[in-house]
Amino acid sequence: MAPTCLQPLLRLRSFAILLLTPLLLLPLPLAVPTREARCAYIIIIMAVFWCTEVLPLAVTSLMPVVFFPLLGVQTSRKVCLQYLNSTNMLFFGGLIVAISVEQWNLHKRIALRVLLILGVKPALLMLGFMAVTAFLSMWISNTATTAMMVPIVQAVLDQLDSTEHDVTMVEQASGQTNTVIELEEKSTSESTAVHVVSNEQVTDDPRSSEEKKMRKRICKGMTLCVCYAASIGGTATLTGTGPNVVLKGQMNQLYPNNNDIVNFASWFGFAFPNMVLMLVLAWLWLQCSFMGLNFKKSWGFGTEKTAKEKAAYRVLKAEMKKLGPMSYAELNIVLLFVLLVLLWFSRNPGFVKGWATMLFPGGEKYITDSVPAVFIALLLFILPAHKPKCNVWNPSMSDPEQTEEDKKKPFLSAPLLDWNVVQRKMPWSIVLLLGGGFALADASANSGLSAWMGDQMTPLGSIPSWAIATVIAFITAVITECTSNVATATLFLPIFSSLADSIKIHPLYIMLPATLSASFAFMLPVATPPNAIVFSYGHIHVLDMVKAGIVMNMISVFCVTLAINTWGRPMFELDTFPAWANSTRNQ
Repeated sequence: MAPTCLQPLLRLRSFAILLLTPLLLLPLPLAVPTREARCAYIIIIMAVFWCTEVLPLAVTSLMPVVFFPLLGVQTSRKVCLQYLNSTNMLFFGGLIVAISVEQWNLHKRIALRVLLILGVKPALLMLGFMAVTAFLSMWISNTATTAMMVPIVQAVLDQLDSTEHDVTMVEQASGQTNTVIELEEKSTSESTAVHVVSNEQVTDDPRSSEEKKMRKRICKGMTLCVCYAASIGGTATLTGTGPNVVLKGQMNQLYPNNNDIVNFASWFGFAFPNMVLMLVLAWLWLQCSFMGLNFKKSWGFGTEKTAKEKAAYRVLKAEMKKLGPMSYAELNIVLLFVLLVLLWFSRNPGFVKGWATMLFPGGEKYITDSVPAVFIALLLFILPAHKPKCNVWNPSMSDPEQTEEDKKKPFLSAPLLDWNVVQRKMPWSIVLLLGGGFALADASANSGLSAWMGDQMTPLGSIPSWAIATVIAFITAVITECTSNVATATLFLPIFSSLADSIKIHPLYIMLPATLSASFAFMLPVATPPNAIVFSYGHIHVLDMVKAGIVMNMISVFCVTLAINTWGRPMFELDTFPAWANSTRNQ
C-alpha cells in the first residue's frame, strides 16, 4: 500500500512524468550548452516516455521533428527524411505483402496443410504448431500469426477434451458391465456388486485426477508454444520483426559506407540456423516441462491412432475443408510471394553477381531490398483477384445464359488488394516508431553524441569480445520484457555501436546479439502481443509463463552467443574492425 502522501501522485502518474521529466532534465542542456547535450536531452526524455508509455509510442516518435530543429541539433529537412527512408519502405512493402496473405486466408491454409502432414501425436502436434507459427512469423507479423494460430490450437484442444470425456464414459460403462458379470459368476452378494459399481468408486479413481492434471499441462504447453514460436520465427528474416529493420536502418545511418553488409540474404543466412536451433531447444524444453519425455507415448511410431488423435485429425480436416479449393487469388499471391523472396535473395547474394548488378548499370548502388518489396506491393493492387473473362472479345462465343449485368462487368475484376484494407490493417505506429529511431540515430552521430559515448566506454576494451556480446544479449533480453522490442532496439543499438567503435571491434559483433535478444520476450504476458493473446485464453497463469520463460531466455542467450561466435564470424568477418566503421568514426 502506497503512503498517503504518494497516492495523489500515483493517480496523476502520467501527468507527473510528462511534466517533471523535461523539467528535471533541463539542467543538462543549460549547464552543458553543446549539440551533444541538447541531443542527449531529447533522447533521454523520449526513452522515459517510451518505457513508461505515458504517450503512445508513435506520438513520442514524432518529438525529433519538433525539438531537434528548435534546439539546433538537426535541420528539419534532415530529420523528416528519416521517417520514410529506404529501410522504412522495405518494411512498408513487406507489410503490404503480409496483409495480402492474411486477407485471402493463405496463412491458415498453409498452417492446416502442414499440421495434417505432420500428424497429431502429442509431440508431433506441438512441433507442427511451432514450425507453422515460426514459418508464418518470418513473413507476417507475430501478432497476426498468433491470433490466427491460437483458435486452431483451441479447437484441437477442445476436441481432444470432449473425445477424452466420451471415451472415459464408454470405459466406465464397459467396466461396470464386466464387473457385474464377474460378480454373478462368483455368486457374490448383491450388496457387494452394488458397492463395486457405485459412482463413488469411479469418482475416487486417482487416475481420473491425474489425467485432468495432465490435460491441463498439455493445454499450457500447446498454447505457450505458439507465442514462443512466433517470437522466435520473426527473427529469421529481415522484415520478420521490428528490431531487425531497426538494425538495418541504423547500420545505414551510422555506417553509410558499410557495403550493404546487412541485407535480406546475409541476415537470413545468419539468423535462420539460429531460429531452427532455438525452435528445437524450445520444443524439447516445453515437452519436458508440460508433457514429459515419454517418447513411446508422445511419438507412438508404429502404433494405431487413439480416439483422441483421430478426433484432432478430424478437426484439422474439417477446418481445411471450410477453406475449399485453392482460389485464383491465393495462387497469384503464392506466385508473387515466391517471386519476392527470390528477388530478395538474388539481388546481391555476395558470392556471385546479383540481378541488380547484371541487369542495371550501377544497380548495386541504386537498388536496395526496398525496390522488390514495393514492386510486388504495386502488383498486388494491379493483378485481378479472379480470372479475366476472355469471351468479351468475341461476342458470338459468349455464354447465351450470361445476363446483361454480367456482360457489363469489366474485363479485369477487383485487384488482389484494396487500399482500404491496407489502411485498416497497416501498423502505422510501427512505421513512425522506426522513423523516430532512425532520426535519433542520425542526430546522435551528427551531433557528436555517439562519439562522446564511445570515448566513455573505452575501458571496456579489456573485457573479451565474446563476454561483452553475451552480457549485452542478456541485458537486452531482460529489458525487452518491460518495454517494446522496437523501442529497446532503437534506444540501445546506437549506444552499442559507440561501444564497438571505442573498443575497436566489429559493430555487428555486439549489435547482432542485441537485435536478436530484443525479440526474446518470453517471461511476461505484457512483454509482447503474442504473449498477451495466449494469456487471454486462460489456460496459463503468470507464474507458468515466468517459469517457462526464464529457461527460454537462457536458451535464447546461449543460442545467440553460439551463433555469433561460430557461423557469424566468417559470414560477417567479425574478427576484424572494418575500414568502413573506422572511416565513419574519423569523420
